[in-house]
Amino acid sequence: MAPSTLTALAAEKTLNPSFVRCQDERPKVAYNEFSNEIPVISLAGIDDVGGKRAEICKKIVEACEDWGIFQVVDHGVDAKLISDMTRLATEFFALPPEEKLKFDMSGGKKGGFIVSSHLQQGEVVKDWREIVTYFSYPKQSRDYSRWPDKPEGWMEVTKEYSDQLIGVACKLLEVLSEAMGLEKEALTEACVDMDQKIVVNYYPKCPQPDLTLGLKRHTDPGTITLLLQDQVGGLQATKDNGKTWITVQPIEGAFVVNLGDHGHYLSNGRFKNADHQAVVNSNSSRLSIATFQNPAPEATVYPLKIREGEKPVLEEPIPFSEMYRRKMSKDLELARLKKLANEKHQDSEKAKLDTKPIEEILA
Repeated sequence: MAPSTLTALAAEKTLNPSFVRCQDERPKVAYNEFSNEIPVISLAGIDDVGGKRAEICKKIVEACEDWGIFQVVDHGVDAKLISDMTRLATEFFALPPEEKLKFDMSGGKKGGFIVSSHLQQGEVVKDWREIVTYFSYPKQSRDYSRWPDKPEGWMEVTKEYSDQLIGVACKLLEVLSEAMGLEKEALTEACVDMDQKIVVNYYPKCPQPDLTLGLKRHTDPGTITLLLQDQVGGLQATKDNGKTWITVQPIEGAFVVNLGDHGHYLSNGRFKNADHQAVVNSNSSRLSIATFQNPAPEATVYPLKIREGEKPVLEEPIPFSEMYRRKMSKDLELARLKKLANEKHQDSEKAKLDTKPIEEILA
C-alpha cells in the first residue's frame, strides 16, 4: 500500500522499500548534470507566414523527428501567470498532510492528490513524488469539487493556465500537421474533442535518490505534452532505448514539449514519442507542471498519412481508450514479471549461498 503522503518518509535516513527500483532502472546521470542537446526554439514570429514561420517550423519538425522533445520560449503565455501557478502549487505541497488528503484521489476518484500515481493497485514500485491532477478539458466535464481550494486563488489561476496552454499546444500541432502535408487543423481534429489533464508533480528531497526515480521511464500516451519545470533539474530523456540518458537543462519560463504515442502514431512514426523519466535528489525538492493534451476516448488512433514506401505502424485503427488500456496493461504486466524474475534470481543466489561451506563464504 502506498503511503498517504511523503512528508514523513522524506525525513528518514533510508528509503522506504516500496520505492526501491531494480539496478537497471536506477539513475545513470545526475539530476544536475545538464545537457544542451535538446533544442530550444523561440516561437516569436510563428504567426508571421511570410517571415519567420518557415524557419521556426523547420526547427520544430527536426526536433520531433530526432528526439520528440524540445523546449519553447517566447510562447506567449503570461509570465505572471506562470509565476503564480508555480508559487501556488509550491504552497499547496507545503500544507500539512491532512489538508492535502482532503483531495485524496485514491479509489478511482477523478482528480485530486495522491502519492506516486493513480495506478495504485497495479504498481510494483512507487515513484518518489506527490501529485495533484486536474481534468481540465473538455470544460463541461470539469469537477471543481476535485480541484484544491487551498491556497486561495489557485483554482482561478489554474483555469487561466489551462486555457493558455491548450492554445500553445494547438499552435504546435498546426506546425506538425502542415509538415505532414495536411490541413493545419488535421492533428487537432484527429483528437475529436481534445482532452486536457494538468498534473502538478512535487518531488521532495529523497534520502537515497540513487535507488529510486521520481517518475519511472515512459512515453506519454497522448498527443502532446507541455511541461513547466523549476530550476532544480531532474527531467531526463533518451533516444537510444535507454543506453544513454541526458538531463534536460532547465530554462526559466520555458516549456518542455514532449510528443506522445498518439502523435507518434498519427505521423506514422515520423515524429518520435519522447522517452523520458524524472530523477530526484537529496539536496532540494523539485516542482514541475505537466499539461497533457490527449484525444477523446473515442478518437481513432491510426496514421493520418502514410508516405510512399512506408508501411503503417499500426495493424488497424483502434479507439484511443483501447490504445491507452493496452499500454497501461502491458506496462503493469512487464513490471510484475520483472519483479518475479528478480525475486527468483535472489532466491537462487540465496540457495547457492546456503549450500556453500562456511570456509568459502568467509574467504
